[in-house]
Amino acid sequence: MYHPEKPYNNLPLLPPATEVETKKVLKQAIASNKILAELKGRADEIPNQSMLVNAITLQEAKDSSEIENIITTQDSLYKAFSSNISGTDAQTKEVLRYRQALWEGFNDLKNRPLSTNSFIKIVQTIKENNSGIRNAPGTTISSNNKVLYTPPTGEETIRDLLRNLENFIHEDDTIDQLVKLALMHYQFEAIHPFFDGNGRTGRVLNMLYIVEKGLLDKPILYLSKFIIENKNEYYRLLRNVTEQQAWEDWVLFMLKGIEETSRYTLNKINDINSLMQETIAFAKTNLPKRVYSKELIEILFEQPYSKVKYLVDNDIAKRQTAAEYLNALEDIGVLKSQKVGVENLYLNVKLFELLKS
Repeated sequence: MYHPEKPYNNLPLLPPATEVETKKVLKQAIASNKILAELKGRADEIPNQSMLVNAITLQEAKDSSEIENIITTQDSLYKAFSSNISGTDAQTKEVLRYRQALWEGFNDLKNRPLSTNSFIKIVQTIKENNSGIRNAPGTTISSNNKVLYTPPTGEETIRDLLRNLENFIHEDDTIDQLVKLALMHYQFEAIHPFFDGNGRTGRVLNMLYIVEKGLLDKPILYLSKFIIENKNEYYRLLRNVTEQQAWEDWVLFMLKGIEETSRYTLNKINDINSLMQETIAFAKTNLPKRVYSKELIEILFEQPYSKVKYLVDNDIAKRQTAAEYLNALEDIGVLKSQKVGVENLYLNVKLFELLKS
């Protein structure tokens, strides 16, 4: 019998005993799969993949961390990503570690499927420590001094539940893959295998699952945007599954989130691509011929801040000439320079505003 103040060691295994693929769920799953497939196809057409991956994964890292009240500004995040500045605040560093965990997890998928070891590696990167499976009692989830949930306790119990989760991810293909994602995400959060970092690890896991199943080629679904915009509902529906086995509402919530954020990401891709084409045309007209190249403008869209090193590393120009090119772009209003530490960073103003919106 479930009680919020007692460890939920008899958390039901996956798949759920009740029917989760109801008519409502299947209808929403069709819509979500369709728009996600459209996003996959559109992303493959983008010539500058770095732009897409950098922009979306940084936004995902920022909002996923904000769900846990780890807050940084867009500007601080992009500056820290582009420059090794010693004064970067702790919260911005933690957000960047989320992005690092997502990226490392994505690369690891090329060699091995998702597993308990994957989960541990993700949380260790996010927390920058040697976190392992919880091996001591006392973990509770509370609000306003009231215990809302006590996750399973005992390392063996937790590992058994994670083993079931692993098997479910890889073996049960009779359930729609996006429905499975919703079930998997609930189960991981309910197991709560670590002392800290469970929410962010679970949201990295969402992205990696989508890639592992071939639904996207890169982790570019900005799902945390939907979760933070509906944060109270997210936690309420998680709790309702625990207390009432109310799977349908939870699964519908996650499926709608996938549909909405797929559409948002599609629109963002189109907007960034349009801005890049406009900037290419503007720069071609207004830059000296010796400065302009399409490759130069494309580098400005890999992330909001550029610097001399990016041009040198991409064989656009030698160091002194690269600085001249960036200054020329500032002269025509495409970039705006800022001194950060000992180096100059150049902000693509319109791209930054587009990513903020």
